[in-house]
Amino acid sequence: MVNAGMLMSCLRGGEVFQMSRSLSPRPRYPSMPKYPKRKESSSAVGSAGDDEDLEASGAGVEHGEEEAKKVAVFSVVGMTCAACAGSVEKAVKRLPGIHDAAVDVLNDRAQIIFYPAFVSEDRIRETIEDVGFAAALLKEEMKEEKSSLTCRLRVKGMTCTSCSTNVESALRSVPGVQKAIVALATEEAEIRYDPTIVSANQLMETVEDTGFEALLITTGEDVNRIELKIDIDGEFSTRYISMVKTSIEALPGVHHTNIDAALHKITISYKPDQTGPRNFIEIIESAGSGHLKASIYPQVRGRELHRNDDIKQYRRSFLWSLVFTIPVFLTSMVFMYIPGTKQVLDKEIVNMLRIGELLRWILSTPVQFIIGRRFYVGSYKALRRRSPNMDVLITLGTNAAYFYSLYSVLRAATSESFKSTDFFETSSMLISFILLGKYLEILAKGKTSEAIAKLMDLTPDTAILLDLDSEGNVVSETEIDSRLIQKNDVIKVVPGGKVASDGFVIWGQSHVNESMITGESRPVAKRRGDTVIGGTVNENGALHVRATHVGAESALSQIVRLVESAQMAKAPVQKLADHISKYFVPLVIALSFSTWLVWFLAGKFNSYPKSWIPSSMDSFQLALQFGISVMVIACPCALGLATPTAVMVGTGVGASQGVLIKGGQALESAHKVNCVVFDKTGTLTTGKPVVVSTRLLKNMVLRDFYEYVAAAEVNSEHPLAKAIVEYAKRFGAEEESHFWPEARDFTAITGHGVKASVRHKEVMVGNKRLMLESGIDIPDEASEILTETERNAQTGIVVAVDGEVTGIIAVSDPLKPGAREVVSLLRSMKVKSIMVTGDNWGTANAIAGDVGIDTFIAEAKPHVKAEKIKELQMSGLTVAMVGDGINDSPALVSADVGMAIGAGTDVAIEAADIVLMKSNLEDVITAIDLSRKTFFRIRMNYIWALGYNILGIPIAAGVVFPFTGFRLPPWIAGAAMAASSVSVVCCSLLLKNYTRPRKLDAIPMNQVVVVD
Repeated sequence: MVNAGMLMSCLRGGEVFQMSRSLSPRPRYPSMPKYPKRKESSSAVGSAGDDEDLEASGAGVEHGEEEAKKVAVFSVVGMTCAACAGSVEKAVKRLPGIHDAAVDVLNDRAQIIFYPAFVSEDRIRETIEDVGFAAALLKEEMKEEKSSLTCRLRVKGMTCTSCSTNVESALRSVPGVQKAIVALATEEAEIRYDPTIVSANQLMETVEDTGFEALLITTGEDVNRIELKIDIDGEFSTRYISMVKTSIEALPGVHHTNIDAALHKITISYKPDQTGPRNFIEIIESAGSGHLKASIYPQVRGRELHRNDDIKQYRRSFLWSLVFTIPVFLTSMVFMYIPGTKQVLDKEIVNMLRIGELLRWILSTPVQFIIGRRFYVGSYKALRRRSPNMDVLITLGTNAAYFYSLYSVLRAATSESFKSTDFFETSSMLISFILLGKYLEILAKGKTSEAIAKLMDLTPDTAILLDLDSEGNVVSETEIDSRLIQKNDVIKVVPGGKVASDGFVIWGQSHVNESMITGESRPVAKRRGDTVIGGTVNENGALHVRATHVGAESALSQIVRLVESAQMAKAPVQKLADHISKYFVPLVIALSFSTWLVWFLAGKFNSYPKSWIPSSMDSFQLALQFGISVMVIACPCALGLATPTAVMVGTGVGASQGVLIKGGQALESAHKVNCVVFDKTGTLTTGKPVVVSTRLLKNMVLRDFYEYVAAAEVNSEHPLAKAIVEYAKRFGAEEESHFWPEARDFTAITGHGVKASVRHKEVMVGNKRLMLESGIDIPDEASEILTETERNAQTGIVVAVDGEVTGIIAVSDPLKPGAREVVSLLRSMKVKSIMVTGDNWGTANAIAGDVGIDTFIAEAKPHVKAEKIKELQMSGLTVAMVGDGINDSPALVSADVGMAIGAGTDVAIEAADIVLMKSNLEDVITAIDLSRKTFFRIRMNYIWALGYNILGIPIAAGVVFPFTGFRLPPWIAGAAMAASSVSVVCCSLLLKNYTRPRKLDAIPMNQVVVVD
């Protein structure tokens, strides 16, 4: 499989690139694959950035069905760095019929997903060879492309880890399911599946077969989805339904429609770059000839809606149980000690049956069988799938108490001498306390996902839509629902208002507070051409913004999806709870029965003094109480909630701090980190080099010198080349566009420089090694200048014209603010810092000295960085790699924790485990510190959950009774069981009070240090 590090999309120059939602490899460059049109139309390919799927039509092929893709894997020999990989990718993607391409520079492989009807393997191979690398098709690794979708389901009724494990196992056994994760804390399942083998409905049926209710959240097919409400006078007839459905589905870009006639609701899945909700409203109203009106359906969040339903159900059940349980408690525990009422309750009505016993029987029966019905249903489903859970323990415990009491009452009613003792208060109080515990648990779990709710609340309810004429003048303003915004709409953002959609500024200037998205506290200046993020707050000036990403494509939606996925992902430490849950309930049942049997036999054979038996019961009843207490005090829920609740709160807190952690695996690895490897350019430095000095070694006009240099470098994408070209513009006319002399025979030598023919002169721009390998002599004066630049942490670029060194350009990349302080703080946290860079030894030595790093590696190519990380891991270190996510991608993947810095609004970087939304190095410390605090909470949760069971079960079994006389009644044991789950969730919620280390507040972040 192609290394995930090479499958990333990137953010450059403030531009926002759309996250690919397919599971095929992600490109590292913003250029998008080109898709052929339908067979019956022109075969011309779409423009770059076109995200239409290949559509095939014709005989035997249904409309909208994709033609089969193929995957070809090529061996590519000669690549040395990410720039090589990028050149191969770009060349291949220019071919018609290429769906996607990804290049793995470490393994010398290229994986191409293509449409064989439009391009062949030979054509692809020839294109790679034209770039300058040897290519060979690896036929044994070719395969048909299997499209995958990720479906999300809400699973209702799970009570413990055993439930979630069983659902997960059932889903994984379904043919076509590639991966399934079931989260107990969120009550959701995430399934990656092949839609050609299994459907979302079949997945829901699988969940329901295990005994739980399944509700579809998304099938994974929807690019964007909108719900519209249709208002009509009278009945929503079949004629109108058919008319609306046909009219909507005729629009380009519409995937699927579903109409709920009872709710007058239509759900539409569509491609936002082709159509939008305002088009749908217009079509519906025109189709109805004035009889139909359409509007946005009232928004209700699914997770919160179902959680609120559960809260209401448990609250209602608990309150109803109190209506019956309180009288039972009073008649058995209070009134029996009040002289007047005691005589009334002890009055016999039928033989030895007393009034108090009859009242308790009548009052406890509804609690046991009506209010407690959910436990019977849960037990039946669990036993049917041969996986006993907490419901089984509750049902066995309460049934034992209830039916023994029933036997005692009936025997008293039919006997003239039998004096009964009932435990009706045990069964009813048990159920009441458990319902209270579940109610409090759901309330607490709702708090763990507040981060998502806060993110979703950032989007404003309304937006001001501008209508512009052909010259760009505003014709009218209309206030609309923000969900009606379509791609390319122009939105007005007033001072103090929220930006309604991702886009770029076309008019105005202001400062925008992006802290709610990126965590960056300082407002960011915005002017024409700058990008803005939906949900951020405009400070002081009016802006006109053209929408580029709406709905599910927006940065905010991507962040929400990332946080949701992170909360679904299981930490490896969760395996402990999953393993214990398999044996927990059967073991508890066995212990409960053994406890009853031991105490019963001990009483039968007089193995303990009669004085141990309370006056109100006999030895059998005493043994029964011990057995019931063991059964109901055991709590598998606390174990199951120990890890996921802490991970949910931790990832949510991280998102609010601008640190996006991709699940429990990343959290668990990050808390062990004791070595951080930093890239230099773009990580320790700003990644925006500037020319600081120029030294000419020949008599030449500086302007002419830079014309030669800029003409050669303008064709290069290297940051140093861009800095030189930008500096060269100073010597030209004061115009926005600059024209450089034509460069012929341009060649980029990866890792060294460039050469070209400019005005019939051979110009070579690069490092010292390039000159030496090209046979160009380096004068002593030039060597001294290069040594001086390296000593000053600058990069010396040599310029040669017609084989003679003409000048030296010194380029400096400013250090990021606080770099030295961050390295110092890491050292105080006992974390070692190492720097790797492709720059020369002198510059690397100077930069490392400035930031306080003792160990560094210079002139390291991408594969060397990855190999160094593997060496560190083999030495026993847990390594985090911090890079910009582009040419550092092999190292990001090789590290235990990959941290992508400078990601901006692109939160879909596959190679990184942690995405730092801000480019501040201090977030590296925040990520490590937060992960350590989170895992401290997880350990505390496990200590409490395991300790509670280890201590509680023996006490409930009566181990301390012979020595202390202390006995744990079943109803108190049940209350303790309910409290244990609530306490674990509340312990996790303490993470919400997390604040980053105070030492970070002292780091000066308001200045950029330029080393010279």
